[in-house]
Order: sequence, then C-alpha cells, then structure tokens
Amino acid sequence: MYAGNQSTVTEFILLGLSEDPLVQIVLFHMFLVAYITTLAGNLLLILAVRTDKRLHNSMYLFLANLSFLDICYTSVIVPKMLVDLLYLKKSISYIGCAFQVFFYLFLGETECILLALMAYDRYVAICHPLRYNMMMNTTVCLWMISTSWWTACMISSVDIYFVLSLTYCGPNTINHFFCEVPLLMQLSCSDTSSVNILKLMGSAILLFIPFLLILISYFRIMVAIARIPTGKYKSFSACSSHLVAVIILYGTAMFMYVRPEHFAKEGTDKLVAVFYTVITPMINPLIYSLRNKDVHRAMKRALRAGQMELSSLPISRHKFAMLL
Repeated sequence: MYAGNQSTVTEFILLGLSEDPLVQIVLFHMFLVAYITTLAGNLLLILAVRTDKRLHNSMYLFLANLSFLDICYTSVIVPKMLVDLLYLKKSISYIGCAFQVFFYLFLGETECILLALMAYDRYVAICHPLRYNMMMNTTVCLWMISTSWWTACMISSVDIYFVLSLTYCGPNTINHFFCEVPLLMQLSCSDTSSVNILKLMGSAILLFIPFLLILISYFRIMVAIARIPTGKYKSFSACSSHLVAVIILYGTAMFMYVRPEHFAKEGTDKLVAVFYTVITPMINPLIYSLRNKDVHRAMKRALRAGQMELSSLPISRHKFAMLL
C-alpha cells in the first residue's frame, strides 16, 4: 500500500456523526451495545455451525464464513468510531486511514462475492437436489470461499494503490465517521478522473456481476419452485433469509458507490453508512436464525452449552461478576 506521490497530509480529521457532546455519549452507548451484539451473535452462529453435525454442509459453511466476515468488517470501523465519540479531536493518521480503506474494501468486496456464491448454492440445492452433495461438497465450497477472498484481495489492492497514489495537500477534514473512499478522493489535489473510472469499473465488477449472478440464480429458483405442485412456501423459505441479506447489502452499496455525485447528501450518506457498517452485521445472524429452524435450534444448544460450562467453573457467577 505504498503511495506513488508524496502527500503533505499526515493525518485526517473525522467530523463524525455529531458535534453535540450529549448526542455523542448517547451514540457511544448505542453503538457499543450494537458492536457487542454483533460479536456475540456472529460468534454464536459460528459456534453453532462448528459444533452441530447436522449443519456440516455447504450452506452452513458459507453462513459461518459470512459471520466471520461480518465480525471483521464491523471491527474495521466501529472500534475507531467508539474511541472518537469519547474524544474531542477525531483524527486518524494517513497510514491508519490507508489500512482502514483497504480492509473496508477488501472485506466488503469479499462479502459481495460470497453472497453470489450462496445464491448459487441455493440454486443447486433447489434445482438439482439429487446432485447437490456431489456438486457442492466440502472441497468445492472451500475452493469457492478461498477464491472469493483472493479475488477481493487483489481488486482492493489495486483500488487502494490508485487511491493512495493521489496527492493529499490539504484540506484534511472528512465529514464522516471513517475514511470513506469518495470523500477521501474529494480531498485530493491531484486529477482524480482516472481513479473515478477505475472506481466505476471496480463497482461494476464487484457489484453488478455478482448481483447479476444472484438475479439469474433466483430467477431459475423461482421457475423451479413454480413447477412444484406442493411445498412451494417451504422451498422459498429456505432462500428468503439470503434474499433479505442481499437486498440490504447491495441496496446500500449501490446507493453509496453507483450514483451521480450531485445525489450525495451528508446526512443521508452517514445514515446509510451506519446501516451497512453497524446494523447489517448485527442483524445478519438474526435474519438467518429466525428463518431457519435448524440454525435457531443449533444456536440455542450452543448457548446452553456455554452457560453450562460457565456454571461448572469453580468460581461462582457472582464472584466472576465482582472480578470484572
């Protein structure tokens, strides 16, 4: 992540969500609860898939990987935001901003590809049920998951190289709570036309192509379900959770990255950014567990197992709480 041009800016000032100290305290507690809930929910889902043998198939392997992605994705943004809500000066170093942008793009792009792979998995399960175990075995799934990570890593590396090759000579104030790429590019005193073209190409590859694959998969799923004489609701219910996650992620991503510049509004952009960096990773485990009885039961068993292990410790819960 080496910048080709030498920038005079050594840090960026993040204006955050509000300048009102009282509002900042309220937001801190809200986002802290949301972050803890995100970590707990996604870790519980990973544990449920890991420990329940009935969930050892491709669909739940993808789901556990999605939960791991959500933990990493929200951890790139939220901890720094929580710290900034407690301090008057909300700054981030040039290198810190570069790393935040890279991992934010890398993990977000990986999730876009992963959701397309999950749509293909549902297509195979519904349209080719007899060949499902052969077509979507563990080896194939692991290969698909690793390919999504490597593809996103390569594309995000190219993106961050061109963004950081721009010269930043001031101003250095970003009206946001993290280093959002469009706002960062607006601060550059270099010609950003070539980078804007690259950004549009990257958006086309990482948003439209996977989204097109999702649309094709669900179109064929709908056609297959329409031909089923009975059990249509049960067949569609298996896909509904994934469809909700796709609509939320792709809807907010396209709103932010595939639109004319004059449509940008500071308040709306921040609200949408909060949704896909804080809210979406928090509600994904809830979406998948509520609509899937197997996941719901497995998460309950994992939670009970954790409570039993805690109660079996030699120290009582009361004393444990006192120590904390």
